[in-house]
Amino acid sequence: MWRSIVPLLLSVSAVLAAEQTTAYNALWAVGTQLDRSFVSRVISVTGANGDPQPERWTVLVADRSTASGVREIQVANGRVAAQRRAPGAVAGSTAGATIKTSRLNLDSSGAFSVASYTADKSHVNFESASYVLRNNERGDPVWVVTLHDKGGRPLGTIHIGANKGNVTRVEGLFRGTNMAQVQEDPVPRVHSRRSGPGDEELSQDDTGDTANGETEDDEGDENVVKKEVKRVFLRTKDDASRMFSRVRRSFDNYFYRR
Repeated sequence: MWRSIVPLLLSVSAVLAAEQTTAYNALWAVGTQLDRSFVSRVISVTGANGDPQPERWTVLVADRSTASGVREIQVANGRVAAQRRAPGAVAGSTAGATIKTSRLNLDSSGAFSVASYTADKSHVNFESASYVLRNNERGDPVWVVTLHDKGGRPLGTIHIGANKGNVTRVEGLFRGTNMAQVQEDPVPRVHSRRSGPGDEELSQDDTGDTANGETEDDEGDENVVKKEVKRVFLRTKDDASRMFSRVRRSFDNYFYRR
């Protein structure tokens, strides 16, 4: 069960990450053992049954030589274990789906630290974690970490920006919620100024709205729970931002300067 205080969590995660293959290690294997250009054409990186890191990573790469336009690569123990032309097509354009490595500043070990801390704040014990690294609808890389119990059932999912380590969405986890209930940053309002490409998602403090669009005037016991969940969510976001400075790891520095 992965639940502890932050200092111990970070130290344990660092030790375990050194012994296990992280997502960055998997991408290093793809780039050095197959084709260096594959690293700039990554669509997603996924891994299941992490303890805390998965034994095997699946990397999807945009590849025009395949009928589907996608190559699937399996990495285990820091080595490319298998590869094939992905049988199915990726929804949408693969060009828009490829991850900009210059915006990748959080390895799977760091994503685990943030997700585990979020679970700790929610008093949730879990046994394993599954990972998905992909672009969100805005084209920014995001970690989607799902925590599972001993039976493999999902307990909750945390969305973490891989650029700045910000928690943008939590499904389940918080006390009084389940997997069908979501706490997230709202869709940003339209402002007169134009946002630049480096702008980060607006938090609930920026908009003054609750995640589900309800007002502060809502009444009843249900609203009390929602307010408490929102409070914990905002506190978790702030704590995750502070934690990011300790787990931040630039992929480009890791890959291109070794």
